[in-house]
Amino acid sequence: MEKRRVVITGLGTLNPLGNTVEEYFAALDKGVSGAGPITRFDASLFKTRFACEVKNFDPLQFIDRKEARKQDLYCQFAMVASDQAVADSGIELDKIDKARVGVVIGSGVGGIETMTNEIIDFVKGGGQPRFNPFLIPKMIADIASGLVSIKYGFMGPNFATVSACASSSHAISISYDLILSGQADMIVAGGAEAAITIPGVGGFNSAQALSTRNDDPATASRPFDKDRDGFVLGEGAGILILEEYEHAKARGAKIYAELKGCGTSADAHHITAPHPEGLGAKAAMQIALERAGIKPEEVDYINVHGTSTPLGDIAELKAIKELFGESVYKMNISSTKSMTGHLLGAAGAVEALACIHAINSGIVPPTINHFTDDPNIDPKLNLTFNTAQKRDVKVALSNTFGFGGHNSSMIIAKI
Repeated sequence: MEKRRVVITGLGTLNPLGNTVEEYFAALDKGVSGAGPITRFDASLFKTRFACEVKNFDPLQFIDRKEARKQDLYCQFAMVASDQAVADSGIELDKIDKARVGVVIGSGVGGIETMTNEIIDFVKGGGQPRFNPFLIPKMIADIASGLVSIKYGFMGPNFATVSACASSSHAISISYDLILSGQADMIVAGGAEAAITIPGVGGFNSAQALSTRNDDPATASRPFDKDRDGFVLGEGAGILILEEYEHAKARGAKIYAELKGCGTSADAHHITAPHPEGLGAKAAMQIALERAGIKPEEVDYINVHGTSTPLGDIAELKAIKELFGESVYKMNISSTKSMTGHLLGAAGAVEALACIHAINSGIVPPTINHFTDDPNIDPKLNLTFNTAQKRDVKVALSNTFGFGGHNSSMIIAKI
């Protein structure tokens, strides 16, 4: 029996660069920063007072008021991006077997804004236990998958993946395996996050993970730059419709790209720091290449995790150089987190979309905000600094790594 193949037939996103896929892709090409002062809460006393927020988002334009009140912001992001992706896929709901359609949407922290507000209200109320009856379903990280399933009647595999910043990449990876194994024909896969909150910013500040470049937020996320001082917190959602190739062909679907292979691994090293030699990152990339049947020299572009942290950027490039050898100098590498900020559990899906765009447009998105070379980074690497570059991208690799040592890599290729 011929091996099943997995293709991508629908896209959806809202993120700091745009509230549609088209807006996002246009901003990537232009090298736009999504950073600005925090508006979600009063951040005047915080070490970091800026973030990459989703802009001009009114959930009531997309979701009934009564339903919107039952959903945390992260879930609203997931619902809107899922609606975009389902519409984009051209699925005719009355002509598919909904028992063969799944939903896997990851989130690093789920409804952290809801939980924060409920605790604040509890304290302000003098400790009276008056909680919103929707507190639990608004808070839990799996509810986005459940609500998308309920809305569309999709009765296939349905759950959430939670692996910090690798959550949506793991959602896509396991969805890939579910389709290959024959457990589903289509899966709505990706991630959503809305962690620009008091504990989100405060917690990452306390861990010294965030940039504190409050005087110039737009240039704060600067992966691979000598003066990088931490990541910029982002938010939003990215959703892909993954579909078995023959199933997609039979219904005449447009196909954006093929998901050729996924690899996962663990650093088994530290709760927040990457392995200094990038061993887990290398293993995830190697597994993805092997499963895809792709040789290292065939990769044209790597969308790196590239968070703009002193340790992480170096470790990832070490892993890439060791795995790809001399072919590393023939490829493009870039970090779109320089523009979007770090979307935590939604990062992998939003960055997979950037890879799909590079494949279909022939434009590699840049790593913006490069000012000073880091002497610890090989100057011969093409890190696509500051300006997008034209290139025929046949094969792209996307890396996502999470606190706890969770690593996920995926190979996306031109069909």
